[in-house]
Amino acid sequence: MRSEEKRKRKEAVMRGFVTVLHRLRPCMQALLAVLSLGAALSFAQTTPPPSYPSKPVKIIVGYGPGGTGDITVRLVAQKLSEILGQPFVIENHPSAGGIVASQMVQQSTPDGYTLNFIAAGNFAMTPSLFKSLPFDPVKDFEMISMFGTFGFALAVDGSSNYKSVKDLLDDAKAHSGRVFLGTISPGSAQFLAAEFFKSMTKGDLTLVTYKTSADVMRALKASDVNATFETLAPVLPLVKTGGIRVLGVTDEQRFAGLPDVPTLAQAGVGPYVVTGWNGLAAPKKTPKEVILKLNGAINTAVAQADIRQKFLDLGVTAKGNSPEQMLALLQRDIQWWREVIGQSRIEKQ
Repeated sequence: MRSEEKRKRKEAVMRGFVTVLHRLRPCMQALLAVLSLGAALSFAQTTPPPSYPSKPVKIIVGYGPGGTGDITVRLVAQKLSEILGQPFVIENHPSAGGIVASQMVQQSTPDGYTLNFIAAGNFAMTPSLFKSLPFDPVKDFEMISMFGTFGFALAVDGSSNYKSVKDLLDDAKAHSGRVFLGTISPGSAQFLAAEFFKSMTKGDLTLVTYKTSADVMRALKASDVNATFETLAPVLPLVKTGGIRVLGVTDEQRFAGLPDVPTLAQAGVGPYVVTGWNGLAAPKKTPKEVILKLNGAINTAVAQADIRQKFLDLGVTAKGNSPEQMLALLQRDIQWWREVIGQSRIEKQ
């Protein structure tokens, strides 16, 4: 009898459980639908854009045509077009420190179709050179890759009486404020290299800025300035013809293409070293998959023999890195230039 009662109680419990499940079934189906929709949306948000790039990509350059940055990024853009199958178009928007160009990219859609040409001058130096910036180089951008490093040349016209760095500094001492150094816009690596040189040598030199490297070279040939700090790209062709004389280079080692030219440190300017770099960045929140695809393409491009040789002809060493390495380099250089600019008492713009 007891076993019969137990059996009936079990059957009653099971019938109640089935009834409850039946009543909960619509709720469970709705919950599963919501979970499935959420998973689909999550997948859609993390899935890389189909076949990126599927249209032309713009690279915004904050300097005028003709400088090392402009030339090297055009070489890289051509390779990226070949590797990724879409045009990479250069747009020049020169301004002090390349600020206008960087702000344009910062405000663009983070989809990988508007990229920022970055350099030590417009990204590592500007935070300490300008009182305020409309963007944060670290927080508002995704680093993609570096593609080259280089030093700068302290150069004079081929007919100049200056045969050495000492000659230039002696003349600056004898003619206070009347020896002029030409560079491109404030905030550029050339400008900071000149300011750093002026500070370390305590030379009474006057800096004159121009929009483009071509403008600087014209000013030098016209004797509007006595010397210039410039990348090697616009200098080397004129060195070969005797139109320009290089007194020293800013890198740690002598440039292989000018073996007889000392570094500025070797020329007696103390522990003077300024090395520039060029690379690409994208607006913050650009999909990681896009960043990695661009990074791989850049590293493939700069490893090719023709690019490496063309870069060397410009005084640039072709070199890529990872987004993480690019970010670490930028953060390190921002701190280094903050210290240098502070010690040199360079007035903020």
